[in-house]
Amino acid sequence: MYDNYYEPESITVSPGETVRFMVENKGNLVHEFNIGTPEMHEGHQEEMMMMVEHGVIQGGKLNHDMMNMDMGNGHSMKHDDPNSVLLEPGQSKEVVWKFSDKGNIEFACNVPGHYQAGMYGKVNFE
Repeated sequence: MYDNYYEPESITVSPGETVRFMVENKGNLVHEFNIGTPEMHEGHQEEMMMMVEHGVIQGGKLNHDMMNMDMGNGHSMKHDDPNSVLLEPGQSKEVVWKFSDKGNIEFACNVPGHYQAGMYGKVNFE
């Protein structure tokens, strides 16, 4: 991940294939790698806006104490879903994902404004 783009910008997978993504943030800002449909990303962008509004995402760093804050109904801002990682500059993590069915799937950064600036990539199916 770089500031507002991914390298590569798209991937090709086969239905049923499991892919290990080694994700490294080579930018200067906090970025996310999230696998989902465009509709899922749109909904998740609202949650990410809350993370900015509550001071969890602070430009190039994360407030880890705020990520653990109870948001009610058992929800937090931990960002611990299996299809997603949220990384500070220089951090790297892996995401292992099985692409079970063909669909309109993309990987994207849902930090406010990043998706709109073009930080998403297409998952093509063979």
